Amino acid sequence: MSLRHALLGLLSERPASGYDLLKLFDTSLATVWPATQSQIYTELTKLADAGLITVAAEGPRGRKEYALTEQGMAELRHWLTETAPQRNTRSDILLRVFFLGVLTPGQARAYLTELVEMSAQGEESLRHLAESIDWDDDNLSTYGRIVLEYGLRFNAMRRDWAEWAAGQIT
Repeated sequence: MSLRHALLGLLSERPASGYDLLKLFDTSLATVWPATQSQIYTELTKLADAGLITVAAEGPRGRKEYALTEQGMAELRHWLTETAPQRNTRSDILLRVFFLGVLTPGQARAYLTELVEMSAQGEESLRHLAESIDWDDDNLSTYGRIVLEYGLRFNAMRRDWAEWAAGQIT
């Protein structure tokens, strides 16, 4: 996945300014694909140069509202249907677990206990996010809830696993 496709996906629902897109990232995509303001604006310029989006409206202080072009929708559909997802094979968390044997058992258990707490906090944060969103019947709300549920279940699974793993250390 790329920032390019995340922005095309958000713009497939409705036109939006860079600021609007940044807020959407903060409330919907931050857990799966975080992006900074400078990354978003840089990518918007590239997308416009490539003809995948267009400036649909300009407002005060140089505010631009971007809309997806037909070429942009075609690129998004191509990515969704004809490009295999990349398997994320790197995990800093699991790499550390793999080498916990170089620590004392107490230190190893402490790391896993921190992971339990981190997972519980992640789950709580997502629950607060779900409660703060004014869900609608649009695609972003429907599929956003599905992704949010993945995050909730993933954090719960990781918490349970870390509790089990801590119990395995003697």
